[in-house]
Amino acid sequence: MEKLRQLFEVMGHAGVETFIASGNVIFETSRRNPVILEETIAKGLEKALGFPVAAFLRTVPELTAVAAHKPFPASDLESGAPLYVGFMKGPVGKESVRAVAACRSEVDDCAVHGRELYWLRRSVGIESIYSGARIEKTLGGPITMRNITTVRKLAEKYREEKSS
Repeated sequence: MEKLRQLFEVMGHAGVETFIASGNVIFETSRRNPVILEETIAKGLEKALGFPVAAFLRTVPELTAVAAHKPFPASDLESGAPLYVGFMKGPVGKESVRAVAACRSEVDDCAVHGRELYWLRRSVGIESIYSGARIEKTLGGPITMRNITTVRKLAEKYREEKSS
């Protein structure tokens, strides 16, 4: 994570921090075009690391909205079932949403909202048909998954810092 932080500083970003060992980087930038910024970061990381790296950017307000979104009934979430959020480059088309929905089962459920896919795993004792690779193939593009607990901690920490 320290190397990742340093790479972002070398790319010219300020106030760079990493958040737990998850690949989450928080930084400040004067650049305003998120698409170009994602591309620039991805290219910079690939050059430094020697392999392709997809970058997914969210502002603090966007992350707060992702953390607050409730795509499943409270009863499913109260059961202790893990909930993951998959961050994507952009919204996916209706055909991709239907393809993901077709993967639903008694174990797995999913919901697409904006640029995020929410994946609820109702049972850890039964084999899931989902995986990051399968979701990427179904959606036709890269995705990075985070546990909702991590997303909520990130949103809370940086929302509080921003308002201080």
